[in-house]
Amino acid sequence: MTNRSAATTRRTLHLLAAAALVTALSALPAAAQTPGARAQSAPQTAKAVADELLRQFEASMSKFIALANAMPAEKYTWSPGEGVMEVGHVFMHVAHYNYAYPDGSMGVAAPAGLDMDAMEAVRAKADVVRALEQSRSHVLDAVRAMTAAELAGPTQLYGRDIERWAVLVQLVAHMNEHLGQSIAYARMNDIVPPWSR
Repeated sequence: MTNRSAATTRRTLHLLAAAALVTALSALPAAAQTPGARAQSAPQTAKAVADELLRQFEASMSKFIALANAMPAEKYTWSPGEGVMEVGHVFMHVAHYNYAYPDGSMGVAAPAGLDMDAMEAVRAKADVVRALEQSRSHVLDAVRAMTAAELAGPTQLYGRDIERWAVLVQLVAHMNEHLGQSIAYARMNDIVPPWSR
């Protein structure tokens, strides 16, 4: 990742986190804004923020899967230049991190037998689409099953101390960065994203 794209990703993360917090806090009743009630409502706030981030995640993953279905199988090994990720690699990279972020920082284990290290080498269209669909279900099911207290619990991400729900900010930002990349790949190959038709 270049310094410029890393800076853009950091800015995006901060904006997403701020927007998610504002949305969640504005939904709390006025009584919950008192100092004593704020401490008691922290897990509920974490759950509300996580729910909003999951809605963003689901919307973006739906676009990813639609785009993966729209791309012809022969384009899965296409790349815009030497040393640049291929179409299928980008899709599998996203599927990989849909498991890696929750596994590494949210206490949500990847499915037994899943070889995350080997995922990014897959290029067969049917396998890629299936991997995207399964990784989406994994994130949605696992995070929805987490309690408010679990989502508010402490963890680490890239050496920073954060609450578990905040891992979803990174997950959505990472995915949207690659969604933009995939849209550009599609346009370069004269493929109109399905939601733009």
